[in-house]
Amino acid sequence: MALFGTDGVRGLANGTLTADLALTLAQATAVVLGQGRIASARKAAGKRLTAVVARDPRISGQFLSAAVEAGLASSGVDVLEAGTLPTPATAFLIDDIDADFGVMISASHNPAPDNGIKIFARGGVKLPDIVEQRIEEAMTGPKLQPTGGDVGRVTRFSDAEDRYVMHLLASLPHRLDGLHVVVDCAHGAASGVSPETFRNAGAKVTVIGADPDGININDGVGSTHLDKLAAEVVRTGADVGIAHDGDADRCLAVDADGTIVDGDQIMAILALSMKERGVLRGDTLVTTVMSNLGLHRAMAANGIRVETTAVGDRYVLERMNEGGYSLGGEQSGHVIMSRFATTGDGVLTGLHLAAEMARTGRSLASLASVMTVFPQVLVNVRGVERSRATDDDVVAAVRVAETALGDSGRVLLRPSGTEPMVRVMVEAASQANAQRIADELADVVRAG
Repeated sequence: MALFGTDGVRGLANGTLTADLALTLAQATAVVLGQGRIASARKAAGKRLTAVVARDPRISGQFLSAAVEAGLASSGVDVLEAGTLPTPATAFLIDDIDADFGVMISASHNPAPDNGIKIFARGGVKLPDIVEQRIEEAMTGPKLQPTGGDVGRVTRFSDAEDRYVMHLLASLPHRLDGLHVVVDCAHGAASGVSPETFRNAGAKVTVIGADPDGININDGVGSTHLDKLAAEVVRTGADVGIAHDGDADRCLAVDADGTIVDGDQIMAILALSMKERGVLRGDTLVTTVMSNLGLHRAMAANGIRVETTAVGDRYVLERMNEGGYSLGGEQSGHVIMSRFATTGDGVLTGLHLAAEMARTGRSLASLASVMTVFPQVLVNVRGVERSRATDDDVVAAVRVAETALGDSGRVLLRPSGTEPMVRVMVEAASQANAQRIADELADVVRAG
């Protein structure tokens, strides 16, 4: 099985993801990413490469980041140790200081025992599949082993957080004065940065989930557990609640009544705002096949074209780069604003969502009403060949379901990329109808 998944290398810390693996991966990264034209020119001029390394607060990040830094420094790479920061901050800093690459130690929304290693190339962009394959192959090849004064230095990136906060504040089209925001930091990487930035932008801020102890990350808080945020918004009479995940590359929200506003609705709000202000390039939004039918309808009604990609924010970003588009993302809350970020940025997204409330004077519920959310049912059919998604009997059943739904719903079958499973997703005007059709299609998939 390939070492890299859809978002870097991830696994049980000190189980599948060991210090040895982290060190070897860092050494291989130095070999592969040190071969580019700019990197080669720097080395030819007698300059060492530079890498930014950061992590989320989970306790295993301490030994994993130490191993990564050791692997890089032993390969002649100077390491700027940025400490605990969000994943998008790491990507920003790589670009901001013109570093050669960077590494983020995080398992995002996963529980504390897991961890991961995400590698960013020059400019703070995620690696294409082919480069990940080259790094994996280089793990068993010769390493760079400079000696004497040619080994890398490890130094503290002392103003890393300040640089990121100033960047976020400079991106805002409107201050947040008069807004009361509850921020849920998931006991994660945004625990310091996000509340500080919202306050600096003018908001009154109530904070939950911002006491990381190394083992409580994502534990009952954050974007995967919105109940506490909703309750706190209602209790305090706040205008909006913003939820991050462990590495703060996601943002979900709740309105003043505690109703969840998901990534599709956030993208709808931002797309309309950006179009009105003339900064939505090509009047186009890029999203995945999982985005709600209601998003497509809302965008069409407002003259905004929607381009869809496979599931995964990396595919969204690829399409955005290809078309030069400025906004894209996923229903899960990964929202990419390419003018300001090279990856999903939950703090940036939350700030711009709140800024639109402040700019228009409208409530989040009012802004979100531009989109009608169609009930969506997802059934995972396990233990079947992934090819069942395209078998004749399944395709025929899907056609029957689509005919029955007409323009009031949608059917999507997706084979899993990693296990014997087919995912059946149905949207319909009612939850009951969506559930019925999804169950019927799942039975057809199982019957093969």
